[in-house]
Amino acid sequence: MAQDDVDIRQIEAFLFHEARLLDDRQFEAWLDLFTDTGWYWVPVQPDQDNPYDTISLIYDDRRLLETRVRRLRNPRIHAQMPPSRTSHLIGNVTIEDDSPDDADLLVGSNFQMLEYRRDKQQVFGGSCRHGLIRTEDGFKIQWKRVNLANSDGMLDGISAIF
Repeated sequence: MAQDDVDIRQIEAFLFHEARLLDDRQFEAWLDLFTDTGWYWVPVQPDQDNPYDTISLIYDDRRLLETRVRRLRNPRIHAQMPPSRTSHLIGNVTIEDDSPDDADLLVGSNFQMLEYRRDKQQVFGGSCRHGLIRTEDGFKIQWKRVNLANSDGMLDGISAIF
């Protein structure tokens, strides 16, 4: 799909919608944004080029994403007692010139996520890249890569979704 076929406002609206679903803890609806073969990756190294040669903070295919969502819904999940409250901010949205082979569009963005839980506040920031597929109903996420600014630093138990 050519970049000219898409209005940047459509992409921004999609990314803002994704962020709102996460902030509202509508994890099943967030999961529905992914294709059946979609994946979600948070590399541990800033320049990591694939999830296979070194460990990742998170690397979930569709099946593991479904498990992650089920775990987040479990009332006894220790890592989310009490549940996190989050606020995602999305900015600097761009449609990249080169689309990957497995997606129609390559979209870049920056984000900040504030997470509050147990009287503790954490701030995460970085960039995202989405490989999007265009469908009759709008966009679907084929893959999402989250590049945390401090991915190789000390992180205190990540259980919220970026």
